Amino acid sequence: MGKQNEGAFDKNNLWGVDLGGTKIEGVILKSAQDPQVLYRDRVPTEADQGYEHILGQVKKLIDMMEEAAGYRSESIGFATPGTLDPKRGVMKNCNTVAMNGKPMKKDLEKILGVKVEMANDADCFALAETRFGIVKELYPDARVVFGVIMGTGVGGGIVIDGRAIVGLQGIAGEWGHNFLDESGGPCYCGKSGCVENVISGPALQKYYFKETGNNKPLKDIVALAESKVDPTAQKTMLRLIEFFGKALSVIINILDPDVIVIGGGVGNIDLLYDRGVDSVKKYVFNDRLDTPIVRPSLGDSAGVFGAAFLVADPH
Repeated sequence: MGKQNEGAFDKNNLWGVDLGGTKIEGVILKSAQDPQVLYRDRVPTEADQGYEHILGQVKKLIDMMEEAAGYRSESIGFATPGTLDPKRGVMKNCNTVAMNGKPMKKDLEKILGVKVEMANDADCFALAETRFGIVKELYPDARVVFGVIMGTGVGGGIVIDGRAIVGLQGIAGEWGHNFLDESGGPCYCGKSGCVENVISGPALQKYYFKETGNNKPLKDIVALAESKVDPTAQKTMLRLIEFFGKALSVIINILDPDVIVIGGGVGNIDLLYDRGVDSVKKYVFNDRLDTPIVRPSLGDSAGVFGAAFLVADPH
């Protein structure tokens, strides 16, 4: 943590903040063309102390960044756990519930005295992997990228020509709340059978529990399936593969991206990259599947790097 390259702070730097539920992390990157980390640090979110306290923690972090850099950036990108509603100007769908219904962009701009750009963490994940991570490394000419988060929930982000696409209502890329299969049951969003309720980590654990009466973490279910000693664990993985193919084929049919990056805990399951891809191939509206489906390279850094790139000129 702390600054790393004192002589390189200037107006071309990109400032980003990842506004997480437990920690708020800030980064200063040298530039969009040379995105080396000049400074990186974090403060606790302490969300249980309320919305005003979260704003205060953000200000504390930005003050630390300013002290390190010797200046305050005119614009700062923020990765958020939910979405800023573009029409109403308030936050929605945040699992850090203190933020919901609050005009966070406006409030941050007021207390920080800078221009704020915001996107949700899935958008920032997709943007970071495109501009800084695996897509830049393996597919530098990719114009359309779909970033998938498959973990506790299921989300997604779209990047076109180096820019995160937020959408008219702030919901672009939200494939987790499309209908997939009735067996998923009622979802917190008010619908039933959502993608998230079928192939998220908790949904797979719930399915295994329903079939066996045993409550096991997903990593144990995966290990049991791999060792071929538990038919129900194997059945749970087959369910994941089948529905992963159905769900992702819809994205490919509509968006036809140049590359798809799979993040989140469920995204670590090896089966997705061979049998899962075969399943996508089965359901896509084409006689073959050319779409590369790859693992990310940035790990936990994707959110804060993506936030910094929200204020970059992609051209």
